[in-house]
Amino acid sequence: MNAETTTIRILAADDHALLRQGIASLIDIEPDMELVAEAATGREAIEQFRRHQPDITLMDLQMPDMSGMEAIIAIRGEFPNARIIVFTTYLGDVQVMRALKAGARGYLLKGNVHTDLLQTIREVHAGRKRIPPEVAAERAMHTTEDQLTERELEILKLVAQGNANKEIAAQLSIREDTVKSHVGNILEKLDANDRTHAVTIGLKRGIIEL
Repeated sequence: MNAETTTIRILAADDHALLRQGIASLIDIEPDMELVAEAATGREAIEQFRRHQPDITLMDLQMPDMSGMEAIIAIRGEFPNARIIVFTTYLGDVQVMRALKAGARGYLLKGNVHTDLLQTIREVHAGRKRIPPEVAAERAMHTTEDQLTERELEILKLVAQGNANKEIAAQLSIREDTVKSHVGNILEKLDANDRTHAVTIGLKRGIIEL
């Protein structure tokens, strides 16, 4: 077949059936695309990829059983040439970096499916990377910032779970003063006004997940 008649075979992995139906309806009317498989979990996505070896995989990051990120790593481990588009509600720049590092070649916000899905599929199938402008801008804004250390990430997660400094100190077997010092560093690095603001930023940017 020549380039004009090649059909792009697609796997859609998302735990929301309605969203998969929406994707199917958009793809069905395209003469050069075919939805060959669907998956509702990360493990299913790996199984369906092995079975169908699609040209393009749409992968949700937040799925039960196994996350989309883990599924990307597993698929790329077996099939290094897999072309995967991350499919998410999150604009978080850290999520973008993790997904791209794991081998994703595109990043699609769920709110933009109707406007961007088909173009993103075609661009990634053609060998190009595709990152929405708003995601690229968010990423550029934070590239020069200090990264949180492993300990700071640990503390931010515990703060997000509602723990006070004293409780965090007890859980991590460190002094309360040390926790306060780490929290101060976290606020400075994230340019946050207070603990709640730091948690909000951390969740929005994909630095932590609840």
